[in-house]
Amino acid sequence: MVNIDDFVKRLEIILDYYALNASSFADKIGVQRSSMSHLLSGRNKPSLDFVMKIMEVFPDVDLYWILNGKGSFPKNNEEVLETAKTPDPIISNENLNGGDLFSAIHYKEAEKTEIRISPEIKNQNLISEEGEMEKIVIFYKNGTFKAYNP
Repeated sequence: MVNIDDFVKRLEIILDYYALNASSFADKIGVQRSSMSHLLSGRNKPSLDFVMKIMEVFPDVDLYWILNGKGSFPKNNEEVLETAKTPDPIISNENLNGGDLFSAIHYKEAEKTEIRISPEIKNQNLISEEGEMEKIVIFYKNGTFKAYNP
C-alpha cells in the first residue's frame, strides 16, 4: 500500500528537480490544479490515472520509486532506454519527388525479405465474382508495407 506522506515527499522531489510549482506541474500533466493541491495537502490519495500521467510526461520517474520509494530518481539512462524499444525511423530525402509516398522511411531493425511469386500461383484466384483483383498489400511487423498490382 502507498504511504501518502511518503508519496507527497517524492512528488515534491519531482517538483524541485524540474523546478516546477504545483500549478505548473498540474497543467503539464493535465490534471486540475485543485486535485494537485488536495494531493499535496494529504486530503486525497493519488489515483492510478494521476500516476500514469506523471509517467507519460516525465520518463525519468520510476514507477516503483514514486509509489514505494524503491528504485531511483531520476532513472539511470539504461532504464529509460529499455522502456523505449520502438525503432526510430530514418528519414531520407532520396526519392521524395517520385515513386511511392512511403519509400522515404526506413527502419533500422527492418530486414529485407525477398518475395517470389510462382508463375502457377500468380494468376490463380485473381478473378472472383466481384471482378479482377486490383492490388495486394502486405503489411510487415516493423510497420512497413509493400503493394503489388497483379
